Amino acid sequence: MAAIYSITNQKGGVGKTTTCLCLGSAIAEAGYKVLLVDFDPQAGLTVCLGYDPDSFSKTVYDSLINCEQYPLKEIIKETKINNLFLVPSNLDLAGAEGELIGEIGWDRNLRDALNEIKNDYDFIFVDCPPSLGVLTTNALICADTVIIPVQTEYLALRGLKQLDNIISKVRKKGNPGLRKRILRTMHNTRTLHSREVVEELEKVFPQEVFKTIIKRTVKFADAALAGMPIIQYAATSEAAEAYRELAREVIEDAKKTVSQR
Repeated sequence: MAAIYSITNQKGGVGKTTTCLCLGSAIAEAGYKVLLVDFDPQAGLTVCLGYDPDSFSKTVYDSLINCEQYPLKEIIKETKINNLFLVPSNLDLAGAEGELIGEIGWDRNLRDALNEIKNDYDFIFVDCPPSLGVLTTNALICADTVIIPVQTEYLALRGLKQLDNIISKVRKKGNPGLRKRILRTMHNTRTLHSREVVEELEKVFPQEVFKTIIKRTVKFADAALAGMPIIQYAATSEAAEAYRELAREVIEDAKKTVSQR
């Protein structure tokens, strides 16, 4: 049974999609079977893997609305990377919020869709939109762990409180075992400001912060433009090695998650 991770932060531009893509690729590189779920109507993950979102007749939206008629296994696409698979998205997903609200069990639709295929994978990563609405709630309900990428800036710290409140509600509502891990991203080693935020996160969340820190680099943008994760685009770069180190942490984290089920 797959370990399911939702990658979320209501603030945009903190590295959610980059983390989903690069972390998933690094774990696939280690020999595990990985499924990436693009759960953002902007379809950044789909684009970063070299796909045109508008080319799909069926996407995650269809399974979310009616997984019995459109099971995920019929929507999953292979990627150019061994062991790495994708559930694509496009703008159709933007209409899901209005369609799901008011339905019975609206917050469990993604969980129901994933239940049919989660035994086929070792890891599933859900790339969430930059909001705390219906889509993100669905992603949190189905997850074992939420990974929160946090830019090492003070303003980013403030947003964690709001997200913490949502996570607490999700735990009470139907996923009491949901675990939280924090990933420090877009770190600028040359500024005192960034270094202070790194230390503050370690003090406030000592058991929840990953040891790995993702530094800021233009190579991520270059890799996205090439339709490749950094693991393949610049395999020996510091950025690629950082995500391999994070992958090792997540693999160990998943072993603990599975042992606690």
